[in-house]
Amino acid sequence: MAVAQRFGQGHRILVSGGAGFVPSHLVDRLVQRGASVVAVDNFVTGSKDNVAHLADHPGFTLVEADVSEGLPPHEPALAGRFDAVLHLASPASPTDFAVLPIEILRVGSVATLHLLERAHADSARFLLASTSEVYGDPLVHPQPETYRGNVSSTGIRSVYDEAKRFSEAATMAYHRRHGVDVGIVRIFNTYGPRMRPDDGRAIPNFIAQALRGEPITVYGTGAQTRSVCHVDDLVRGILALLDSAETGPVNIGTEDEMTVRELAETIVRLAGSTSGIRYLDRTADDPERRRPDLTLARTRLGYAPRVGTEEGLRRTIEYFAGRSRA
Repeated sequence: MAVAQRFGQGHRILVSGGAGFVPSHLVDRLVQRGASVVAVDNFVTGSKDNVAHLADHPGFTLVEADVSEGLPPHEPALAGRFDAVLHLASPASPTDFAVLPIEILRVGSVATLHLLERAHADSARFLLASTSEVYGDPLVHPQPETYRGNVSSTGIRSVYDEAKRFSEAATMAYHRRHGVDVGIVRIFNTYGPRMRPDDGRAIPNFIAQALRGEPITVYGTGAQTRSVCHVDDLVRGILALLDSAETGPVNIGTEDEMTVRELAETIVRLAGSTSGIRYLDRTADDPERRRPDLTLARTRLGYAPRVGTEEGLRRTIEYFAGRSRA
């Protein structure tokens, strides 16, 4: 059973990281609903290009700021009450873990506390974008929300994993202590238009290499699995959680599990490429298997992914091909 729309016309919504890959798609949907959206981004990994089409829209405002430093107190767009505060800001690729470790830790901790304070002050619904990375290299498969994970607190990925685990704890602390209306979404591997070509994640890497006719670089044997979700499906799931009264955490993704090798081969075929596959040493702490248990999302939110993997990959390849021609 689908969740009734709760946020839209007449509501003010704050979105941190609003010029990023996933958040910019979410901003689009909120604006389409008639909400007044203020996106805050410091453009460390986000891009003004992702929201350029909204530049003149009366329901959208872009504020350049680092939410880890707090919301700018004298910014007119941030004055007045927000009905919902959505915290999606964070670098999220393996490349970022090595290059921006302190920034990732700060946006998952300090920024989360700043935005929770704002949600508390405004009596707003607070939605946290968490991640399947809280499960680490899982010993339970598929992963239900009740699974507590197998996470290294000192590995190269730990800055992201532990930042998100802290942000979940902080969110629940504000819910229990102050009664803040919260929702936590655990996002599984997502892809689609507006990903950075140099993102460092498998799909943009594979697509860029396939389009250039270069060997596809697969780390390890390629037998490790991922369940990849098109951004349109993810955004529908996030909106369903936002509209609901659910606290979560709730997994959002797809159960269409495939090996990384199969993913690479599919992209090469869909791109009409002649690229072969080159195998390199597996990266540290790389999860062996990843697939969400979507029972909670289905039963509580009426969620089910709609975009098939091949269709979603085809759309994404077309997006990257168009950018390369531009």
